[in-house]
Amino acid sequence: MPSRRADPLTLEVVELIGDVVARYHVEYEQAAGRHQLTGAQAKVLTMLSLEPTPMPMRKIAQKLRCEPSNITGIVDRLETRGLVERLPDPADRRVKLAAPTEEGLQTADRLRESLDFAREPLGGLSTAERTALRDLLRRMLG
Repeated sequence: MPSRRADPLTLEVVELIGDVVARYHVEYEQAAGRHQLTGAQAKVLTMLSLEPTPMPMRKIAQKLRCEPSNITGIVDRLETRGLVERLPDPADRRVKLAAPTEEGLQTADRLRESLDFAREPLGGLSTAERTALRDLLRRMLG
């Protein structure tokens, strides 16, 4: 089956999305470093801070698409710093849940506040434009 070539507009959009993602990752790593965190630690802490309840370690690994053993090491380091705590799952004591501490929540908030790359250009868009962009991105992600 012959491959269908993408039109120039689609190719440009794909390149622009790639550029945005690359710039976001660079800034995210820099912001994490300013809080003495690795990018992976910052992602786990941020994810936990946005969840209403403690999260099983396996679910963290699934969301980040990595091995559970990697999450164990990351949570170990976050716990040592007092940013995360492990709790037994009331439904299954063999399962460990991870939850941010108060200091972890504050650190995650400061981390999000320090991410200027996306916020500054988005601030130049109207509410209608930001809403349209959000809706299009959601649609692209399914």
